[in-house]
Amino acid sequence: MKLLHTNIEGSGIPFIILHGFLGMGDNWKTLGSRFADNGYEVHLLDQRNHGRSFHSEEFTYEAMAEDLKKYCDHHGITSCVLLGHSMGGKTAMLFATKYPDYVSKLLVADIAPKFYPQHHQDILHGLSSLDFTKIDSRSDADEQLQKHIEIKPVRQFLLKNLYRKSKETYGLRINLPVLIKNIEEVGKGLPEEAIYDGETLFLRGEKSGYIESIDEILIQKHFPKASIKTIPKAGHWLHAENPDTFYKEVMTFLT
Repeated sequence: MKLLHTNIEGSGIPFIILHGFLGMGDNWKTLGSRFADNGYEVHLLDQRNHGRSFHSEEFTYEAMAEDLKKYCDHHGITSCVLLGHSMGGKTAMLFATKYPDYVSKLLVADIAPKFYPQHHQDILHGLSSLDFTKIDSRSDADEQLQKHIEIKPVRQFLLKNLYRKSKETYGLRINLPVLIKNIEEVGKGLPEEAIYDGETLFLRGEKSGYIESIDEILIQKHFPKASIKTIPKAGHWLHAENPDTFYKEVMTFLT
């Protein structure tokens, strides 16, 4: 059985965090430690085809929700706090609607249950264009990426996927060919009949357009007990851009 790679910190109530597209559990290390200090056993997972988790030709939210179910069963987790950001939020939403008994509270960061059109083309094109025969350092990779991606924090986020395959060569941890092939999957909405009746918090970035006012109707349809909070001075990466307010809102909701 293939299990997701994880970093576990703290003890207490299981608290599972799912990263977004092209990310990894490590992106949540700092906040994860803060949650662990508050009586939670924090699980920072790498989803399939990401981070140090297994690579697979299959890449769907159904498959990722089943990965999470296997993970919970393996670790004896029968009830957890579940938080997902972006793509991880879609996995978390689907998991909660399929296995509601496993989720005591659900948190969704900057993503709605709706369909999103494809918008990662430049990033995927940039990552595909990396010539590893000419990369001897992280700054070499950054220089190559700069031709396709102007925004430095975005490049820094993507380059967390860079690792040494051997003494001489670098590679990417993500399964780029499969992610490109299945890119339409990332934007898929929640199935129409999916409903989770538990306590739910949606967090959106003030400067992000991912959750619009009109989406609140759809959110309430799928998550009748949902509340929505806006994180000021933050875009789509709200947990990294305003971690203190994000942390405060999460803790207020949990306690």
